[in-house]
Amino acid sequence: MISLLNQTAPEVLGRAALPLFGLEKNSVVTLHNTSENLTFRVVTPEGQNFALRLHRPGYQQRRAIESELAWVVAVRLDTSILAPRPVRGADQQFIQTIVDPSTHEQHFAVMFHWEVGAEPLIDQDLFSTFEILGARAAQLHAHAKSWQRPEWFTRQTWNFETSIGSEKPLWGHWRDGQGMTPDLQKLFSRTTHRIGTRLQNYGQANAQFGLIHGDLRLANLLIDGDDVKVIDFDDCGFGWFMSDAATPVSFHEHEPQVPELIEAWKAGYRSIAPLAKVDEAEIPTFVMMRRLVLVAWLSSRPDTPLSSSLGAGYTHGTAALAEDYLLRN
Repeated sequence: MISLLNQTAPEVLGRAALPLFGLEKNSVVTLHNTSENLTFRVVTPEGQNFALRLHRPGYQQRRAIESELAWVVAVRLDTSILAPRPVRGADQQFIQTIVDPSTHEQHFAVMFHWEVGAEPLIDQDLFSTFEILGARAAQLHAHAKSWQRPEWFTRQTWNFETSIGSEKPLWGHWRDGQGMTPDLQKLFSRTTHRIGTRLQNYGQANAQFGLIHGDLRLANLLIDGDDVKVIDFDDCGFGWFMSDAATPVSFHEHEPQVPELIEAWKAGYRSIAPLAKVDEAEIPTFVMMRRLVLVAWLSSRPDTPLSSSLGAGYTHGTAALAEDYLLRN
């Protein structure tokens, strides 16, 4: 464990983790992304590239992170999916710890080899990308169903209650969404009730519910030639397999090309595994539920660039999607 002497920029927190992974202190550390956690790009003097993730205190426990990494390693070994490659620290452990002296908060740190590739953007032609992603999702689901998890394996559960149904869902409640109004609360309450009814009828049989990536949004994908890499398993957990069809359109659910993108995803999935009609029928439910989850998340994480850029507009834009969902489902 390393304790910092002073609290300054986030990069100082990232730099403090370098010796724990046996890297030179004069490596270049650049903040790459702020979401649930802080992600840095680290470039050593020799030109090696790594991704360093500093976990937000209190979000994931050590055993849960160990479980994530165990699955990532297994996916990399057992499938053709180009999943992240975690790096062991100087003590041969994947997880290291630093302490912020100003808050006395403990941050878990993990490092991965930097993966080359370009993040897909919603205004690009993504139909082939979504078809490949659908195939990758089917591979992940097949692996999750057959993989013998360690006895100590523990991850969060993404069901109706923990997503939008309880008073304290994992990512906050949509009632606290930015720009929320009484009319929107009524509409979203009706939508939540409809989602709950459909998912109760759908059920959580082993064929439908299991270990999933849980956050296959565009920011967690890399296009590398003819392949799509899947990164950042930080939100993996137990949920409905078909929710992995909804997360790729996160923050873009309202875009006109989304229905066709999901059709491409389904075509890719079918190239690996059968897709039952009852499963296809609930994909719109998972898209709608994810949208409400993100309304809550944006409010709970006002410090993130996404929250600043989307804000109340994302909440208000959810109304049309909710009305259409209630009309069609």
